[in-house]
Amino acid sequence: RTMKPCILRVLLMLLSSHLIFPAEPDGEIRAGCRTAVNDLVFIMDGSWSVGFNNFETAKSWLINVTSGFDVGPEYTQVAVIQYSDRPRLEIPFGQLMTNEEVTSAIGNIKYLGGNTQTGRAIKFIQSSKNKIAIVVTDGKSQDDVVDASVEARAEKVVIFAVGVGSEITESELRAIGNKPSSTYVFFAEDYRTIDKIKEAMQKKICEESVCPTRIPVASRDEKGFELLIGLNIIKKAQKIPGSLTTQPAFQLTSQTDVTENTRDVFPEGLPPSYVFVATLRLKSPTNKQHFDLWRVLSKEGIIQAAVTIDGEKQAVLFTTTSLVNEIQTVTFKDKLFDEDWHQLKLVVLEIEVSCFLDDVKIRNQRLEKVIPIFINGKTQVAKVVKRETLVPIEIQKLRLYCDPQQSDQETACEIPSVVRKQEQCTLLHFPWSLSYSLTLSLPN
Repeated sequence: RTMKPCILRVLLMLLSSHLIFPAEPDGEIRAGCRTAVNDLVFIMDGSWSVGFNNFETAKSWLINVTSGFDVGPEYTQVAVIQYSDRPRLEIPFGQLMTNEEVTSAIGNIKYLGGNTQTGRAIKFIQSSKNKIAIVVTDGKSQDDVVDASVEARAEKVVIFAVGVGSEITESELRAIGNKPSSTYVFFAEDYRTIDKIKEAMQKKICEESVCPTRIPVASRDEKGFELLIGLNIIKKAQKIPGSLTTQPAFQLTSQTDVTENTRDVFPEGLPPSYVFVATLRLKSPTNKQHFDLWRVLSKEGIIQAAVTIDGEKQAVLFTTTSLVNEIQTVTFKDKLFDEDWHQLKLVVLEIEVSCFLDDVKIRNQRLEKVIPIFINGKTQVAKVVKRETLVPIEIQKLRLYCDPQQSDQETACEIPSVVRKQEQCTLLHFPWSLSYSLTLSLPN
């Protein structure tokens, strides 16, 4: 007997949302997008313009989006509000304890029908820790959304706006969603194609969950981790002149131990995609050594993520977790070892990692599926591989951006040789750098 397509889709979704990770040693805790603590509220359009069939499709999309997160009292809590003439709380926070319960409860929501009162639905949200709201609508609201959205954001609610179809206005979606709109506003051609934005939606929710902090960049802040601050390098290391007069750098000596608890640096683990950026200078004999520039270790000392410098082979190695083999490492050859300042950048995606040196792409390397890292170990900088021995380096920048697209904005214009070669490296790039240097001008 042939199984109905809709039932088959639900079964496949459930199977994919319960990947079997390698067994966790005693005392080890994995953390990542799936295990992040969130209050996730879906505000779904139940007006007449949607229609019964499209409403059922929208419910399936909600189920698919939530499948990327573990649901439970210590993880993600899910609520659903349906709105038309008035908002109706379909699922309150704290009612659903598992992903299976989410699937069942959303499937049982009945279509309301009525007018489109989006503003009233947004006002219905109550503030709470890490509240993320996803507003799904297919038509122009018949009430005011601007004031309602401003009030919600003032209560620290992060709002994503999802517009479906051609009737919705871009200006209304921009008014609903957080800024920048390129991050918080999504469009789907119709309900039949809404599933195409599922993965993008999951990634952005993940960024909100795993990357609560921001890095000052140009005219805006980017989500990520300023590791010079997070790892207390600016307090532990001696400040020295950097690659440019506007840039301070820090001297890590053989006495400078940069070690912090991973829970304090990456409390929710690492995002599945990110940009690692380091501006550094390796002098002799460091440029001949084999050491971890940055590494995250489990409680048992097993690498969870690392950028390794191999001076003998003149290579950079990137190590991360693996669903297949627990750990995986890829290698890049480059010219970090000439005792000049260089910017090393790794763009880490779910299926590949790309290495750049001074804005020049070295190559791409494929990755196996990555799993969440253990967070109850240590995060360290400048340590000999597999040892606690300290390595002296000069470091000017050490960052991890949560949005891979930030790679295009993170140029190597702080490197003198790049400034001379690239027209884009003008003084326009440096007002923020001066401000940033003043921020880092702390007493040694």
